Amino acid sequence: MELNLIIELLSVGFNLVFIILLIKENIWCWPFGIVGSLLSVYLFILVQLNAESLLYVFYVIMGAYGWWNWSKPIGEELLISKWNITPHLTLVIGGVILGLALGWIFDNYTEAVYPFVDSQTTVFGIAATFLEARKKLYAWIYWIVLNGVSIILYASRDLFIYSGLMVVFFALSVYGFRSWSVKFSKQ
Repeated sequence: MELNLIIELLSVGFNLVFIILLIKENIWCWPFGIVGSLLSVYLFILVQLNAESLLYVFYVIMGAYGWWNWSKPIGEELLISKWNITPHLTLVIGGVILGLALGWIFDNYTEAVYPFVDSQTTVFGIAATFLEARKKLYAWIYWIVLNGVSIILYASRDLFIYSGLMVVFFALSVYGFRSWSVKFSKQ
């Protein structure tokens, strides 16, 4: 079996366990996410999705942050919460601008494929990861959109297993939003 395929399969497996444990608010999601992200960095460098590889480096860092942030003593654990509309509008407008700037850099200074789409998914993946590490309910909405776009992006680079993972992530993100919404309403 080709090394790239083995790495893709391992990464998909670790990342799938990550999201399932994340939905359940199980702290062990973070180590699985870290390993899956490290494998993804290597894979995305090989297929020239440069911004995606940077995104997965960030996921490794955020995995450590999420693990630490969720490691509160009993009684101090992090609860699911919401932002009002203003921070979301700021995030979306700033994210689009930053994504365009990053896309321009990758388009002009690298051999990146689909630099603008890749950059937008990277910028908003960073935002969504920060929101999930803080247990913000609407992180799931960002993931629903990102996973939908990523299905096409990965398939365009012949990463069909990863694209399939994004289909599963899309469905799990819808489920995660519903699950966290119920938990939020009971807090």
